[in-house]
Amino acid sequence: MVQRELSARRIIGFACNQAFTFSLVYMGARCAIEVDAFAFERIDLVFVLLSMVVGFGVTRALTQNARDVAFSRPLLYMYAVVMAAGSFAPLLVGNGFAQITASLVQGVLFGVPCAFLLAAWGRTFGRVPTATSVPEVFLGSLVGAFLCLLFSFVPADSPVLLATRLLPLASVVNIEVPDRQDDERQPAEVEAESDEGRTLSAKILTGTLFFGLGAGLVEASGSPDAASAIPYYPISMVLYGAFLIGGLSLLLSDGFGRGAALNKSYRLAVFVMVSGTLLATWPVLEGSYMPGESVVLAGYLGLETVLVSLFLVLAKITAQDAAVSFAAGFAALFTGELVGVVASNVIGAFAGYAVVGVAGALALASYVFLFTERDFDELSQIVTKSDDFEARCQRITDAFGLTKRESEILAFALRGRTSERIARELVISKSTVDTHLRRIYSKCGVHSRQELLDLAEKS
Repeated sequence: MVQRELSARRIIGFACNQAFTFSLVYMGARCAIEVDAFAFERIDLVFVLLSMVVGFGVTRALTQNARDVAFSRPLLYMYAVVMAAGSFAPLLVGNGFAQITASLVQGVLFGVPCAFLLAAWGRTFGRVPTATSVPEVFLGSLVGAFLCLLFSFVPADSPVLLATRLLPLASVVNIEVPDRQDDERQPAEVEAESDEGRTLSAKILTGTLFFGLGAGLVEASGSPDAASAIPYYPISMVLYGAFLIGGLSLLLSDGFGRGAALNKSYRLAVFVMVSGTLLATWPVLEGSYMPGESVVLAGYLGLETVLVSLFLVLAKITAQDAAVSFAAGFAALFTGELVGVVASNVIGAFAGYAVVGVAGALALASYVFLFTERDFDELSQIVTKSDDFEARCQRITDAFGLTKRESEILAFALRGRTSERIARELVISKSTVDTHLRRIYSKCGVHSRQELLDLAEKS
């Protein structure tokens, strides 16, 4: 399995992104629309989720060249500034209709740019092997959770808390934006697994949608709290941090393929989330230090972290831009959460705690029927094979001093692609491909495609 050093830059940058998002969505004041005896809870979250889904939809609709422009450094800074400005909207007004309007403004200004930044982080993580990116996602989330825990003890009017609104800028500073010519996407690399990949992708996205639906049902089921969106928010961050530490210990000791560490983390997150939904049905715990909603939030955030890792895997098994994979995965997750929040308000007015029971049933059904341990085993095999292939290509590139283009053509050649096929994939002429292949043979000291394959097997 390929092993590379973890990047402190990526970890810190992603931590800033996670800390800002968690603090704004889950630590901010709840907002509700009250009409007569009916109150629509978490209308603020509805605005945020809807805007994010729109942002991810735009990301998926863009052409490759348009995405390269959308994820350029100047535009990423612009998104960060808009996100930071939007986060101040609820602080400038009082209660009532003005607060709802401010929540709408915040949702639009935060949601769409946040979607673009998450997609950009997907591309950043997608350019490194899974053995590196998955632990970085867990570590970044752990640092982000720790920051949020600290924020929860800071007074709302403290300048320190206001300074956290600048975290998106710190996130952008650490996003790795490749030059167009340095982008190492290899669109046909895993075509042999395309049918299997499409099946697993459909399962991942369907399961993600149902998990989001379950979380949304619980998030809007509680009573309003002027101080925080989720009661006893610090407890959620402590539980979430404990989950991440456990997941990291598995990942760093077993890796992705060996021991199915991500599978174990997935099972633990589902267990915590389902346990929380059971606790949420006990009225006696509402005034305790660990109400069920807080446990559900911890399990949901843990599950989201695992799903982020799966979105990276999704990009690998479908051989697509990881930004598109992130957009598809998060769109499914937040669409489910959005529907869950709306459904909780509609059904909860008549069914009470039954809403929470439905949420637990959805999470359990997703785990048992939609995305199972067998699917994780198949993913482990595919990703391990892909990482090993990338490692062999990299070793040959480093050992024989291949250029970026030669390294790209090497990967296609080792996959058995003909010169004509490589030319079509890279939109260059066949004669150019043949010229690069001759240079590769010369540098590697081989004389044929078979000898090149033999060299790769020994690398």
